[in-house]
Amino acid sequence: MNMQEQRPLIQGLSTSEVEERRARGLGCVPPPATGRSYLRILRENVLNTVNIILFSIALALVLLRQYLDAIVSVGVVSFNMIISLVQEVRAKRTLDRIALLTRPNALVLRDGREQLIEPEELVVGDILVLGPGDQIVVDGPLVGDGCIEVDESLLTGESDLMTKREGDQLYAGTFCIAGRAYYRAEQVGVQSVAGRLTAGARAYRVVLTPLQREIVIIIRLLLCVAIFLEFLQVAAALISGMPMVEVVRMAMVIISIVPNGLFLSISVAYALGAVRMAGKGALIQRFNAMESLSHVDVLCTDKTGTLTTNMLELVALQPYGDMDEVKLRRLLGRYCRHLSNHNATSAAIEAACIEQGREGVEVRREIPFSARRRWGALVVEGSGMAGVYVLGAPDTLQPWLVPGADLGIFVEQETMQGRRVLLFAHADMVVGESVLTGVGECLPANLVPLGAISLGDHLRPEARETLERFARLGVQIKIISGDHPQTVARIVQQLGVDVTKPPLTGADIDMLNEEQLKRCVEEATIFGRIAPAQKERLVQALHSNTHYVAMIGDGVNDVLALKQADIGIAMQSGSQASRGVADVILLRDTFASLPYAVQEGQRIRNGMQDILKLFLTRVAAVTMLLISISYVGGIAFQPRQISILTFFTVGVPTLALAYWARAERVSQDERGRWSLLGFVVPASVTMGVVALCVYLGVFISALLRLPVPANPYREGPIPLAQTAMILFLVLCGLILVVVVEPPNRWGAGHARRKKNWGPVVLVLVLAISFMGVIAVPWLRTLFNLQMLSFVAYMGIGGACVCWGIWLWAIWHFHLFERLFQGGGRG
Repeated sequence: MNMQEQRPLIQGLSTSEVEERRARGLGCVPPPATGRSYLRILRENVLNTVNIILFSIALALVLLRQYLDAIVSVGVVSFNMIISLVQEVRAKRTLDRIALLTRPNALVLRDGREQLIEPEELVVGDILVLGPGDQIVVDGPLVGDGCIEVDESLLTGESDLMTKREGDQLYAGTFCIAGRAYYRAEQVGVQSVAGRLTAGARAYRVVLTPLQREIVIIIRLLLCVAIFLEFLQVAAALISGMPMVEVVRMAMVIISIVPNGLFLSISVAYALGAVRMAGKGALIQRFNAMESLSHVDVLCTDKTGTLTTNMLELVALQPYGDMDEVKLRRLLGRYCRHLSNHNATSAAIEAACIEQGREGVEVRREIPFSARRRWGALVVEGSGMAGVYVLGAPDTLQPWLVPGADLGIFVEQETMQGRRVLLFAHADMVVGESVLTGVGECLPANLVPLGAISLGDHLRPEARETLERFARLGVQIKIISGDHPQTVARIVQQLGVDVTKPPLTGADIDMLNEEQLKRCVEEATIFGRIAPAQKERLVQALHSNTHYVAMIGDGVNDVLALKQADIGIAMQSGSQASRGVADVILLRDTFASLPYAVQEGQRIRNGMQDILKLFLTRVAAVTMLLISISYVGGIAFQPRQISILTFFTVGVPTLALAYWARAERVSQDERGRWSLLGFVVPASVTMGVVALCVYLGVFISALLRLPVPANPYREGPIPLAQTAMILFLVLCGLILVVVVEPPNRWGAGHARRKKNWGPVVLVLVLAISFMGVIAVPWLRTLFNLQMLSFVAYMGIGGACVCWGIWLWAIWHFHLFERLFQGGGRG
C-alpha cells in the first residue's frame, strides 16, 4: 500500500483537541533565544571595563568641577559607543529577519488535512508530516509504515545516516534525508533533547574570530600597562605633592592608551558588512562570517542547483530488449507517479510521461532515492507491472544487471554531452522483494534493463561570470557532484573552467589513503560520483593542506560537507537541512552575490589591519612619551589634548579607512605578524623620539625666555611644549593615514595599493581643520592649546619632514627586518 493510500487513515488532532491540550499545559514552550537582546547589546557596549574606568575618572573630574575636561575627555569614546550601538541594533534586526527566514516550520495533520504552522504552535500528540530535507522539530516516534533516513549528526556527531521505521524515535534538530513518513509529537519545545541541551547552555555564545582574538589580547595587555602606569602616577603624585586635579587629569590621559575604540571598530565593520550583504542578496547567519570569507582560498560547489538551475527536462529515451518507447514511458510515468517523495529528476520524468502512466498500482514497498545509494526502488503489484523496479545511475546498477546486458553507446554519448543519464531496470517479485525487505542497501541480482533516460539541465546565466570573478580573487574552484564525472566536465567546460586535469570519482577516492588524497585533491578540479560522506572527506583533505574552504550546497546530500567547511553557504530555495547548517544564505537562488561577499570579507579584513596599525602606532607613541616626559619631570598631555589627538588621528580616519579598504587578497607574508610589527614599531618609535625632541626643544626655548609661571600646568613652557608636541603628533598621524592607504603604488615603501586619492583629500581637510582649531581662540582654549611662534611652526614642519625621511629609510632598506630577523628582503 503506498503512502497516498495511507493518508486518510492518519487524521491527526482536531482543533478542539489542540486547544484542550494547550489548556492542560501540553503546548510547546520554546527554548531560550540564541540572539542578544537590546539590553545585552547596550550593556556590552557601555558597561565594559575600559568604559567604566573612563566614566569613573570623568566623574572624578566633575566632582572637582572640571566639567569641560570631563565632557571633552569622554567625547570620542561616547561617539564610538553610539556608532557601535546603532550598527549593532541594525545588525540585530537584520539577523532576526534571517532567523525568521531560516527557522523550520512544521507540516502537521489537523482536522484530517495538512497545515503549515510554526513549531511554537505544536502540542503533545500532534501528527507531523516529514519529507526529504525537512528538519525534525520535536521528539517523538515514527507512526505508520513509512521508512526514512535521518541525519542525527547535529546531536550525536556521527555522520552515518540512520534508517527509521514505525516506532523508532526521532529527535528535534535532526534532518530527514530520504523518504516520507509521519511522526507523533511527544516531547515538544524545552522538553525535547535539543531543547534541554539549549536550556542547559548559555543562550548566547561568542565565538571570536582570529582578528577579534588579536584585538582582545592587545586591549587586555594595554589595560595592564595602563593600570601599572596609573599606580606609578599616584605614587609620584604623593611624593611630589601634585594637586589632586592634575592627578585625576593624568589618570584620564594614561587610561587613554587603551584603544577601546578598536574593538568597537571591528564590531561596526562586521555589522556594516552584514547589512550591506543583506542588500546584495546574501544573508549572514554567523555574524563574524564576513571575516571568515576574507580567508577563503578554495570554493567547493555542487553542480546541480548551483551551477545549473536544477530545472531538468527529459531529452531522450533508449528502450532495451523488446521494450518500445511507448511502453517505457508508461512504466516510467506510473513509477514516478507512485513515489512518496519527488525531486527534480522524478518531476521531469513524470512531466514527460504523465499521459502514459495514469493507471494505478499497489505499492508494497518503497526504497527512497538517496544520493548515498544513487538509486531508488518500488516493489509494486498491478496489471502489467508486477515486480521490483529500480531507477538509478547506470554505473551503480551495472554490477546487478543480468550477465551480458548491453547498454549500447547511448549512455556514453549522452554523458559526453553533459546530460544526466539514469537506468530503469526490473526484477521479478520473488527475488527482488526478498532482497529489498532487508536494510534497503542491496539490489536484487539479475536486473533486466528496461531503458535509459537522458535528462538535460540549464546553466545559470550568471555562473560563468561568477566563476571568472572568483578566479580574479585568487579563489580556487572545486566542482563536487554526485553526477558522472564526464557529465560534470562537460558542464564545467561550458563555463570556461580548466578541465585538463583528470577528474576524480568516488571509487578513486575510496582507494586512496589520506596522504594520497591530500595530493590528488590539490590537482583535480572535478569530482564526480561523490557520495555525501566523500564530500566531507574532500573538505577535510583540503583543510589538511591548510586551505580555508567554503562549500556551496543546496541539497540534503551537501549537509555533511557544509558543516565540515570553514564557511557553509546554502541557496534560499535549497533544502531546510542545508539552510539550517549554513553560515551564509544566498537569496534569489543565485551565487552571483558570493564573489561580492568574499570581496566584502577581504575589505573588512584589510580595513581592520590598516585601522589596527594606526591605533597601535598612536598608543605606542603616546605611551612612550608619557613615560619619557614624566621621567624628565614634565607633563606630556592634558585630557582634552588627548581627545583631540584621538579624534584627528584615529577617530575620523578609521571610519574612512573601513570604507576605503581594498577588496583584494593580501599575501600571508604581507598581513602577518612581521608586517604589523614592521609598521607599528618603526613608526611609533621614530614618532616618539622626534616628538620628545620637539617637546624638549620648545620647553627649553620657552624656559629661557619666559618667567617662571605661578601655575606651570596652565601657563608657561609646559603648555607651549604640549601644543607643539600635539601638533607634531597630529600631522604625523595624518601622514600615516596616507601611508596605510596611499593614492598610488608609489605611496608606500612596502605596501601595494590601488589608486585612491580620497585619503589624501581627507588628510588635507583634517590638517586644515586642526590648524583652524589652533587659530580660533575659543577652540584653542577649549582644548588647552597655545598659539606658537612662526619659528616654532617651521621647526615642527621640519621635524615632520625629518621623521618621514627617517621612517622611509627604515622601510625602504628593511632595517627593522634585518635587525629582528637576521636579514632582509631582497
